[in-house]
Amino acid sequence: MKSHSHAALIIVGHGSTTNPDSSSPTHLHADSIRRRGLFREVVCCFWKEEPNMREVYEMVDSDVIYIVPNFISEGYFCQQVLPRELRLDGPTTHRDGKTIHYCDPVGIHPNMTRLLIQRADEVAPHVPRDQTSLVIVGHGTSLNENSTKAIQDQVALIRAGHYGFAEVIDAYMEEAPFVAEWAKLTTAPNVVVVPFFIADGLHSFQDIPVLLGMREEVGAALSEIGVFHQNPHELQGRQVYYSGAIGTEPLMADVILDQVNDFDAKHQVTDKIGMPNDEVKSSLAFWLNSGLDEIGEIVITTNADGSYSLCHIADRGKEDLQVHHEAHDALFIARNDASGTFRPLHSAPTLNRGWRLDLTDLDELRLALDFFYPAAIGMARALEREKLAAVPLREMLGRQTGMYRFANTITDEQAHAMIGKCCANEKCLRRILWPLTSTQPMANEAASKTQPNHAPNAIPLLCIEACTHVVSAARKIARQNHEANQPKSAD
Repeated sequence: MKSHSHAALIIVGHGSTTNPDSSSPTHLHADSIRRRGLFREVVCCFWKEEPNMREVYEMVDSDVIYIVPNFISEGYFCQQVLPRELRLDGPTTHRDGKTIHYCDPVGIHPNMTRLLIQRADEVAPHVPRDQTSLVIVGHGTSLNENSTKAIQDQVALIRAGHYGFAEVIDAYMEEAPFVAEWAKLTTAPNVVVVPFFIADGLHSFQDIPVLLGMREEVGAALSEIGVFHQNPHELQGRQVYYSGAIGTEPLMADVILDQVNDFDAKHQVTDKIGMPNDEVKSSLAFWLNSGLDEIGEIVITTNADGSYSLCHIADRGKEDLQVHHEAHDALFIARNDASGTFRPLHSAPTLNRGWRLDLTDLDELRLALDFFYPAAIGMARALEREKLAAVPLREMLGRQTGMYRFANTITDEQAHAMIGKCCANEKCLRRILWPLTSTQPMANEAASKTQPNHAPNAIPLLCIEACTHVVSAARKIARQNHEANQPKSAD
């Protein structure tokens, strides 16, 4: 992999509002690549978690940006949702002085074949391939015909490669051939099932085991029990071996880099390599020197040797705290609240207590703060320079598709009340900057959330676009409106 020390890498994942398992592999691959020093900046963003795809640009200074979707197929999300949310107009987009390269998703790269074979051998060691059926499982959907193509391509490559398996088949959760019929689809005494998913989330860790017959009902998430399924499973007279999702394989980090290299070769990229300023980091240093030492629920202490210490504001001055030393530890500190419940909204006032994070320099501090409060430093800097563009609520709801396409049918009064409830300070510490429309500000219950709400010595937490929780709330209201307007039965 050649160095892209002038550029930023943004890895895009799906994420989840219910558990951290969906985004965990994306964060781990980003950390692996970050440690190699191949890019000037490496960050993540998500569809269902923070930072979202509009905020993530505030997290990088680089003028050249590579975006790699950590998705399995080039279907609905990669062809429609991601380009829309990331404001892309082709393989390369030029906007606001930035050059943004949009790479192919990881799941369609040829090197995925090697990872699938490796994962199959790992999950069923010493089991002869010629007595083994390999089943590659995907989701399947009617939204985009390309959603199954990546799996079908891999099946064809493994068959053509003569890797020695008794048979290789594809199966799906929601379209034929169905994974629930695996026993009819296979003939070998041993069956290795590899989920062609990015993460061990709801589908691969909880749903598919039920469809296979490994368990009778959906169990707890992997993050809740911390133990993967024990192999093999005696099912219908066969030995079934079930692997973790292919996207959890550590070598997926190399596939992400492969997609960047392939993009450069395919599009003959010749970016001018400059030395952009560390503007976000410089602003952070200036604020700290000016006495701003809080952000959200965190207090930042600048030590005499130039290092930094972070802790919960309520733990200021306490000695009996669990000490951490890596910026990446912030990701795990911020993951759950005191009760162990997942925190999909980082700006919720539920940050756990009892920890201290000691960091050596400003680079580590900036990275840690982006884990605690994604994009907060960059957005605060952009606002200070009057370059932060907020997206009106109506515009944001209006671009929703699929099951959320009716979210924008709520009334103005319902929108104001919804924001007042969903974005209340006891639920989110951010100040919303977006109006209802480009000419209509927030009113009533929502108006107070548009006013500054941080202490004089604090870096503000800002919101430039309604989050996924607001979209879900709007959909719920729109659905209630629809049901209320339906004619009542004569009975």
